Amino acid sequence: MIANELLLTAIDPVVVAHGRCADGAGTLASLFFSEDLGDIARAKAMCANCDVKSRCFEGARIRREPWGVWGGELFMNGKVLAAKRRRGRPPKIRPMDVTIDELGEVVPA
Repeated sequence: MIANELLLTAIDPVVVAHGRCADGAGTLASLFFSEDLGDIARAKAMCANCDVKSRCFEGARIRREPWGVWGGELFMNGKVLAAKRRRGRPPKIRPMDVTIDELGEVVPA
Protein backbone atom coordinates (compact mmCIF):
# COMPACT_ATOMS: atom_id res chain seq x y z
CA MET A 1 0.00 0.00 0.00
CA ILE A 2 1.42 3.41 -0.90
CA ALA A 3 1.74 6.12 1.76
CA ASN A 4 -1.17 8.21 0.38
CA GLU A 5 -3.49 5.19 0.41
CA LEU A 6 -2.44 4.42 3.97
CA LEU A 7 -3.30 7.97 5.03
CA LEU A 8 -6.72 7.70 3.40
CA THR A 9 -7.50 4.45 5.20
CA ALA A 10 -6.33 5.63 8.62
CA ILE A 11 -8.73 7.33 11.01
CA ASP A 12 -7.67 10.92 11.76
CA PRO A 13 -5.76 10.98 15.09
CA VAL A 14 -7.37 14.34 15.96
CA VAL A 15 -10.79 12.69 15.69
CA VAL A 16 -9.61 9.79 17.83
CA ALA A 17 -8.25 12.15 20.49
CA HIS A 18 -11.00 14.77 20.58
CA GLY A 19 -14.19 13.06 19.43
CA ARG A 20 -17.07 12.80 21.90
CA CYS A 21 -17.26 9.11 21.03
CA ALA A 22 -13.62 8.51 21.98
CA ASP A 23 -13.76 7.15 25.51
CA GLY A 24 -10.45 5.30 25.16
CA ALA A 25 -12.00 1.89 25.77
CA GLY A 26 -14.28 1.52 22.76
CA THR A 27 -17.37 1.09 24.93
CA LEU A 28 -19.49 3.25 22.60
CA ALA A 29 -18.75 1.19 19.48
CA SER A 30 -21.94 -0.83 19.89
CA LEU A 31 -23.93 2.43 19.87
CA PHE A 32 -22.32 3.82 16.72
CA PHE A 33 -22.56 0.52 14.83
CA SER A 34 -26.01 -0.55 15.97
CA GLU A 35 -28.97 -1.54 13.80
CA ASP A 36 -31.41 -0.16 16.38
CA LEU A 37 -33.04 3.12 15.32
CA GLY A 38 -32.89 4.48 18.87
CA ASP A 39 -29.16 3.80 19.12
CA ILE A 40 -28.58 5.45 15.74
CA ALA A 41 -30.51 8.55 16.87
CA ARG A 42 -28.54 8.65 20.12
CA ALA A 43 -25.21 8.36 18.27
CA LYS A 44 -26.22 11.18 15.92
CA ALA A 45 -27.20 13.31 18.94
CA MET A 46 -23.74 12.77 20.44
CA CYS A 47 -22.15 13.85 17.15
CA ALA A 48 -24.27 17.01 17.00
CA ASN A 49 -22.17 18.73 19.70
CA CYS A 50 -18.78 17.25 18.71
CA ASP A 51 -15.88 19.58 17.88
CA VAL A 52 -14.42 17.24 15.24
CA LYS A 53 -17.71 16.27 13.57
CA SER A 54 -16.82 17.58 10.11
CA ARG A 55 -13.36 15.96 10.11
CA CYS A 56 -14.88 12.67 11.19
CA PHE A 57 -17.51 12.82 8.44
CA GLU A 58 -15.03 13.77 5.72
CA GLY A 59 -12.65 11.01 6.74
CA ALA A 60 -15.44 8.43 6.69
CA ARG A 61 -16.61 9.68 3.29
CA ILE A 62 -13.10 9.45 1.83
CA ARG A 63 -12.56 5.98 3.31
CA ARG A 64 -16.07 4.93 2.17
CA GLU A 65 -16.83 3.49 5.60
CA PRO A 66 -19.06 0.44 5.10
CA TRP A 67 -21.44 1.20 7.98
CA GLY A 68 -21.97 3.10 11.21
CA VAL A 69 -22.55 6.65 12.38
CA TRP A 70 -19.65 8.91 11.45
CA GLY A 71 -19.69 12.70 11.90
CA GLY A 72 -23.41 12.66 12.66
CA GLU A 73 -24.36 10.78 9.49
CA LEU A 74 -25.34 7.15 8.96
CA PHE A 75 -23.21 5.22 6.48
CA MET A 76 -24.38 2.03 4.79
CA ASN A 77 -22.32 0.31 2.10
CA GLY A 78 -19.98 3.30 1.89
CA LYS A 79 -22.77 5.82 1.24
CA VAL A 80 -24.63 8.27 3.47
CA LEU A 81 -28.24 7.34 4.20
CA ALA A 82 -30.74 10.12 4.83
CA ALA A 83 -32.68 7.88 7.24
CA LYS A 84 -32.82 4.23 8.18
CA ARG A 85 -36.21 2.58 7.93
CA ARG A 86 -37.54 -0.16 10.15
CA ARG A 87 -37.57 -3.66 8.72
CA GLY A 88 -40.73 -5.02 7.19
CA ARG A 89 -43.75 -3.42 5.63
CA PRO A 90 -44.34 0.28 6.33
CA PRO A 91 -47.29 1.05 8.63
CA LYS A 92 -50.51 2.42 7.14
CA ILE A 93 -50.47 5.29 9.63
CA ARG A 94 -47.10 7.00 9.87
CA PRO A 95 -45.88 7.28 13.49
CA MET A 96 -45.14 10.71 14.94
CA ASP A 97 -41.54 11.88 14.49
CA VAL A 98 -39.58 12.07 17.75
CA THR A 99 -36.18 13.45 18.62
CA ILE A 100 -33.82 11.49 20.85
CA ASP A 101 -31.01 13.12 22.81
CA GLU A 102 -27.59 11.58 23.48
CA LEU A 103 -28.84 9.95 26.68
CA GLY A 104 -31.49 8.12 24.71
CA GLU A 105 -34.37 10.16 26.09
CA VAL A 106 -37.19 11.53 23.93
CA VAL A 107 -37.00 15.32 23.54
CA PRO A 108 -40.37 17.13 23.31
CA ALA A 109 -40.94 18.81 19.95
